[in-house]
Formats: sequence, C-alpha cells, structure tokens
Amino acid sequence: MINLLMIFPIIAGLLMLLIRHKGFSKFLLNIYAILHFIISFSLVFNIVNEPAGSYFALDNVNKIFLIILSFVFLMTVIYNNGYSKHISASNKKMNHYFIMIMAFVFAMTGAILSTDLGIAWILVEGTTLTSAYLIYFNKTKNSIEAAWKYVFICSIGIALAFIGIIFLNISSDLNTLNFAQLFENASGGKFDAFWLKLSFVFILFGFGTKMGLAPAHFWLPDAHSESPSPISALLSATLLNSAYLVILRVFNILCAAGDSFYGRIMLLIMGFLSLFVTAVFLYHIKNYKRMLAYSSIENMGILSIGTALLGAAHYAVILHLIGHSLAKASFFLTSGNVLELYETKRIKQVSGLMAADKKTGWLWILSLLGICAFPTSVLFISEFLIIKTMLSDGHYLMCIVFALLLTVILYGMAKVVLKMTFGTLSEEKQGIIEKNRGKITVSMYIPQVIMLTVVFILGIYISPVLNEIIKAAAGFLG
Repeated sequence: MINLLMIFPIIAGLLMLLIRHKGFSKFLLNIYAILHFIISFSLVFNIVNEPAGSYFALDNVNKIFLIILSFVFLMTVIYNNGYSKHISASNKKMNHYFIMIMAFVFAMTGAILSTDLGIAWILVEGTTLTSAYLIYFNKTKNSIEAAWKYVFICSIGIALAFIGIIFLNISSDLNTLNFAQLFENASGGKFDAFWLKLSFVFILFGFGTKMGLAPAHFWLPDAHSESPSPISALLSATLLNSAYLVILRVFNILCAAGDSFYGRIMLLIMGFLSLFVTAVFLYHIKNYKRMLAYSSIENMGILSIGTALLGAAHYAVILHLIGHSLAKASFFLTSGNVLELYETKRIKQVSGLMAADKKTGWLWILSLLGICAFPTSVLFISEFLIIKTMLSDGHYLMCIVFALLLTVILYGMAKVVLKMTFGTLSEEKQGIIEKNRGKITVSMYIPQVIMLTVVFILGIYISPVLNEIIKAAAGFLG
C-alpha cells in the first residue's frame, strides 16, 4: 500500500501531462487525495498491516506525520475544488497547477516515509522544486520575488544539510544512512562525538531552513503570503512538519550517542529565537497572510523548545504538531475566503468581515482561538504541558520568557483579527463584496469546520487508539 501511495502520483502525473485537460487533472488530484487518506488511515490505525520496505516504511514516529499530511491534503483539495473555479487562468496553467500539487504531496509523502537520510534529503529538495512553481503561480512581482527567495534560501539550507550528512558519515565507520541502523549503533560508542555534533549543527540549520526556524526563516513570510491559499495551507501545515521529522530522527541518534545536552541547547536557542522574531515582526505586519506565516514560525519554535525538554513535553510536542497543522490550515484556507471577498491582503483595507460574510467571520475568529491555544483547543493542552515541564524541571526563567513571548504574539494576532472581523464595513468595499460573495462556495467552508472541530474536540477527549499512537511517537523523542 505504501508502494501505491508512491506509484499512483507518478502514473497520474504522466496521464495529466499527456491529456492536458484541467478537468481531468482536477479529477485525478481528488482521487489521489481520497486514496491517500484511505491508505494512510488504514496503515496508521492498523486496519491493514504493511511489511517494512527497504526505502519507505511506517514506524511509530512517522505515523502521526503521515496521517496529518493525508488529512490536511484531503481537506485542502476539497477547498480547492471551489477555490479553483474562479481562478482566471488558461487550461495549460491550471493543468500545471494540479500536477505540481500532486508532485508536491508525493515528495512530502516520500520524505515522511523514507527510512534513509539520503533519500529524505533528496525528497525534501524535491519539495522545494515542486512547490516553487506553486508559490510563483500568480505571476505577480511579489510572487516571483517570493519564489526566487524560497528557492535560493532553501537551496542554501539543503546544501548545509548535505554537508551535515557528510559529517555524519565521517563520524562513524558505518557505511549506511539508514535511520534505524544509525540509531542502533549510536549507543555502542561507534560515533566520534566531535563529528556527530558538527553534523547536527549543519543538519539542524539545513533542514531548519525548510522548517522555518529562525534565523533561517526569511523565505517563509514571503512564500506563504504570496501563494494561493490552498498552497499556503499545505506549506504551513505539512511541509514544515516533513523537515521537522528529519531533524527529529537525527536528534534521536544524537541522544542515543549520549550527546543530547548539546542538541537540546541548539534546539532551545533556535526555538526561542523563532518566538522572539515572531513577537517583534508581528507588530509591523500589513498583510494578514504574512501574519499567519509568522505564526507558523512561532509554532515551529514551540515544537523545537518542546523537543529540547523532557517528560510530558514530548507528548505535548506531538499534540502541538497535530493542533497547529489543523488550525493553521484552517486559518490559511479562511484567508482565501477573505481575499476572494475583499480582493486585498492588506489588513487596513479589511474590516467588517462578520457583516460581509458571517460564516467566514466565524471561521476567522475560531481559527484564531484554535491557533492561540484558547480552551478547549488542543494547543492549550500542549502549551500547558510544556510550561508545566519547565516549572517541574526548575526552568523558571525560561518559563517566564516563554509565557511572555506567547502573550505578546497572542495580543498582536488577536488585535488584527478582531479589527478585521468586527470593524465597520466601508461603502467602498460593499460593492466589491457583493460582486464576490457568490465565489465562496460550500466547499470553501466545510474543510475549516471539520479541522477546527477536531482541534477543539482533541482538547477535551483523545480516543485510546489515537492516544497510543501519540504516546508511541512521543516515546521516540530523545
């Protein structure tokens, strides 16, 4: 079934290129989204048992990453069915759009399921090449600039990661990059501590570029804000996770080799720097999609900090991963509704959203509550557990800084969202909104409702089966 996940998009992509009809391409993309979810759900929840392959396999840690990718992909495709109807583009351009979405998801799926660091590196680079076209899709001056910045910075990052892989290979006599084999031999003293630590620095900065960790985050605000909204949702909710998983696997090898303290310090530095950057830049934001992009940097920082801690924080990291992916995907998709209605991304030009479209207004508010960890959002539980771990481990100053930065970020986002939602609707915008209201179809509300429902239910109740999967993934963290 894993082979089917990887082979179907290749065959479908070739058919799309041959037939070159946007309706057919859209149909195949929908089939892949449904197939991807059914297979992923069956594998993750053990409905079907799949033997481990040589290059791609499912284990305790990547199960949760796969089901998040699959679920967000399905929700995004449902939204995209309505969204793409009103894109004024040629048949050829739309055909390429659907092909590249499929290729992008194919690359992320491979990166998540890969058993080898070298293969993961290749597929993470593949996500750059496939998503660059999607960022550039609108072909405006800003989108072209964002795509070039994305390719340039991420290429530097992936080059640094490659150097880190070379150093990892130098650090031992093992002639393999297989994650399981590296981990099994790490505790036997077969790694040179100096080269292993140096390797982690390069891999953290390299893949941290794709993850959006500061100070290697500069591509992210531009790329997320200039992409079509369904692509922004995939970039924030799934691409960043794929890069984080590779970092997590290498960090686990470092911990097994007895050098966890060094790795934890590096993760804490980049994590808190990400929170600080978000807190500072959030107050100078003029573009609401850019605001959501900085929120992604913040949440990647929280994942990094949680990974560096011990105990309950590891369970919190997996909860936060789930909550952020769903809430942020909902936020970006809803931003697509706002853009369709107002024809602008500028915060100052959007007000009275609740009067313009009540359903979009409520989704905008609920997405804020979800991402900012209001009860009963699952992010409230994850952030509470991280703070609890800091206090129980005696990291009082760290806890104060963490809580202060989160509060500053919360205030900055809430101020913008509330102003946009409950402000007065100007007469100038009323005519534009009346013209565009018909563009918002039912399929552009349903995905957000489903994802936000999951976010708030998980803050109250987690099923025993899902809880075991989360605990198994949390147990993998160093």
